[in-house]
Order: sequence, then structure tokens, then C-alpha cells
Amino acid sequence: MKIEKFEDLEIWQEARELCKRVFEITSVSPFCNDFKFRDQIRASSGSVMDNIACPVK
Repeated sequence: MKIEKFEDLEIWQEARELCKRVFEITSVSPFCNDFKFRDQIRASSGSVMDNIACPVK
């Protein structure tokens, strides 16, 4: 399989699935009621994808 963009990387796809799952988990109580904590957890899972997509040069 040829990698042409970061979305083709299996690790990025796994990180996307993680992000989706974290969003589902934090959409129910008790997470959904603690806005700051919920947003912090969601942002951290999103940063996994960001770090794979934009490596330090």
C-alpha cells in the first residue's frame, strides 16, 4: 500500500477511532456535566491525530 497522505497511515486511522470513542464516552454522565474536564479530554485525544499528521521538522 502506498502512503500519499497522512490519512493513509493506519496509526492515524486508529487515532481517529480513539478520538471518536473518547467523544462517545464523554458525551454521557458524569463527563458531559463537567465541561472543562470533558473538553480537556477531548482535546487531548484530538492532539494524538494532530501529532501524527504534523511531525516536528
